[in-house]
Amino acid sequence: MASPNIIFYFSDQQRWDTLGCYGQKLPTTPVLDALAAEGTLFQHAFTCQPVCGPARACLQSGMYATEVNCHKNHRILPENMDTLARRLNSAGYLTAYVGKWHLASNDEASYRESAVPEARRGGYQYWMAADTLEMTSHGYNGYVFDGDMNRHDFVGHRVDCINAYAIDFLHQYAEKKEQRPFFLFVSQLDPHHQNDHNRYEGPDNSKRRFADYEAPPDLAGTGGDWRENFPDYLGQCNLLDQNVGKLMDTLEALGLKDNTVFLYSSDHGSHFRTRNAEYKRSCEDACLHIPLIAWGGPFQGRGSVSELVSLIDVPPTILQLAHAEIPGHYRGHSLVPLAEGRCPQWPDAVYAQISEAETGRTVRTAEYKYAVRAPEFHMEEPFSPVYVENKLYDLIRDPAERINLIDRPEYESVRQDMRRRLRAFMALAHEPEADIRPARTKEE
Repeated sequence: MASPNIIFYFSDQQRWDTLGCYGQKLPTTPVLDALAAEGTLFQHAFTCQPVCGPARACLQSGMYATEVNCHKNHRILPENMDTLARRLNSAGYLTAYVGKWHLASNDEASYRESAVPEARRGGYQYWMAADTLEMTSHGYNGYVFDGDMNRHDFVGHRVDCINAYAIDFLHQYAEKKEQRPFFLFVSQLDPHHQNDHNRYEGPDNSKRRFADYEAPPDLAGTGGDWRENFPDYLGQCNLLDQNVGKLMDTLEALGLKDNTVFLYSSDHGSHFRTRNAEYKRSCEDACLHIPLIAWGGPFQGRGSVSELVSLIDVPPTILQLAHAEIPGHYRGHSLVPLAEGRCPQWPDAVYAQISEAETGRTVRTAEYKYAVRAPEFHMEEPFSPVYVENKLYDLIRDPAERINLIDRPEYESVRQDMRRRLRAFMALAHEPEADIRPARTKEE
């Protein structure tokens, strides 16, 4: 079978429950819902790092963020790394990147508002992007840079404009009658909040169209700023969905759809300042649980997958789709055999590293969530020699994660099992051995 074209469509800060196929009652994502119904819906997908840059580093490297020195934002992806794009280039693909990169700058050399030099683009051959799109754009209007480092100003909503560049790539590909298959990474910034405006910026009609939302169980009755922001947030998600539809229409019009595999996911979710002082960087599912839809090729007609999967599983999945070798240092597993029902020994837990708000680690099974954090936090340090048990949730009885059981003596056997699982993941990520100390119980 010929290698398919592959599109990975990546949103930013999108909760799983903004999609109808995950239970959203408002008509927010009809296009993605249809793709999920036709392809494969991964019901329980989770990020491996709930921060923008580190999550992207995991995707480009196939490893955990600490392994590539990208545990926080504004760290440079190592320039000579054998990245996902370079592996696909070697497999005969034309690789293209459109949108937000967030892996080219640090405090010594910043490209946050300027063109990213070729050496820091991870090996992508076609380029229309900005390193920190939130600094080169607002909800409406902004700019990106092409492969020759020329600035391109756009007019209109950012989602529409980034998607238009992806569509333009497809037209260029078809007009040139390229013989190579393509891998297109579309990295949208939305529905991320607009940093300098301190709010979510949806399309102009969002507040009216999505005013009658039902508050998610983890947010209902809490503080935070979700009440004023959720309609715009859903409006951003809806606009993403509309643009996925435009992209799929282009694939069909150009005769490319039948030989294309389409993946959709996000880097992390949003808890709307209910778990800490901002929107992410926490262990709760509001942050970690992400959408993941696969359409086309081996994913077509596979239905719903209930196993726990991780963003770290996406790079080996893409390489298997491309008939490329999956390197031994990749930490995840291809989702192809799982979707096809050929993977009886799939892992029953997922792992996430947390940075910037804390130095934390968490492991999640279908039943429990267990998290530890460093008692002393230093943002520049990727690891801690000591962690303290911080949170334990019973996800069957408390799916909204409202009751922290970490100090309950009756859950000691659960903590021991989850601690063992956590240590195994930390070893897999080549983290230094650490002392994990118990939380103080109410009886102490």
